[in-house]
Amino acid sequence: MNTVSSLLDKDWYERYTRISRLNIRSSIYDVTNRCNLRCKGCFFFSSDEHKAAKEEMDVKKWEAFIDKEKERGVNLAILIGGEPTLYMDRVDAFYKRLPTYCATNGQIKVPRDRFPDMMVGISLWGDREAETALRGKDTFSISSKNYEGDPYTYYLYTITPKQVGKIEWIIKRIKDVGLKVHMQLLSNDEGVDGFTWTGQELKDIRAEMDEMLDAFPDTVISCKYYHEVITTGKMLGRAFGWNECPSVTEPMDTRGPEAKRLIHFIRWASDLETMHRCCTSATRDCRTCKDGAAHMSWVMVNKRAHLKSATDLKNWIEVYEMFAKLYRFIPW
Repeated sequence: MNTVSSLLDKDWYERYTRISRLNIRSSIYDVTNRCNLRCKGCFFFSSDEHKAAKEEMDVKKWEAFIDKEKERGVNLAILIGGEPTLYMDRVDAFYKRLPTYCATNGQIKVPRDRFPDMMVGISLWGDREAETALRGKDTFSISSKNYEGDPYTYYLYTITPKQVGKIEWIIKRIKDVGLKVHMQLLSNDEGVDGFTWTGQELKDIRAEMDEMLDAFPDTVISCKYYHEVITTGKMLGRAFGWNECPSVTEPMDTRGPEAKRLIHFIRWASDLETMHRCCTSATRDCRTCKDGAAHMSWVMVNKRAHLKSATDLKNWIEVYEMFAKLYRFIPW
């Protein structure tokens, strides 16, 4: 029977030991139902989740709720929306109590005197043409000025089929403003014409993502095994989908047999009472989901399955390290 120590040399075992001590317990929070953009393909609005719960406006109730989440064992709060930066007081309530990651479109700058080391992930959906088509404006022109050179910020680049063959230009722009980038793929929840992936496009973008990682190792936060999993939807011969996804809200998880899952994970609505099904939306077809965090988590909760060989275990370690870097549990 293979064990971690039998499969790894000294250097890899030290890398494994560093991440195995982290014990990450995350949950996701809709900070608000409002946004200052309306992006085509945004799962929050396309699923009508912004209508599912009345937003809690009393920050004292947010503070009490967060205290309970901390008692529940959460040690990573992932803030989404809507647009969290519309309500800095709610962001502050999380930041003062838990390690906090804020997902934003970058149009409003997080004040670093108030949040000096909070991790910020800026959404980016492509070049000027793609951003204008899907988001109504070139968001990079604003977000890059707001966050240039910020050591606690990276771009979450959601690649669309329109970007195949073009992503180097984006990566270079991000490098030039002194920021990092992580890549995922558009799920096209609203079925926008021309933005649904074909098999060949997925093969091509996987090769291109690998090339970017090789060409810009100090800018791109990723690994090739992640590229394989997210473009193929396969891990060790298993297909991603409802029966495999680890990011299902625990009290709503009635799957049988029980799937490998994130411990105590919940995605909370902005009323602090309603729970959403998963880290994206109940209207998304899990078979076509391309969410990067869900696929990373899928790998991470399946360590035992990766004990078949040294190569498989090293792949698992690299994905776990990537996740830990993106949420600043370990340095870049």
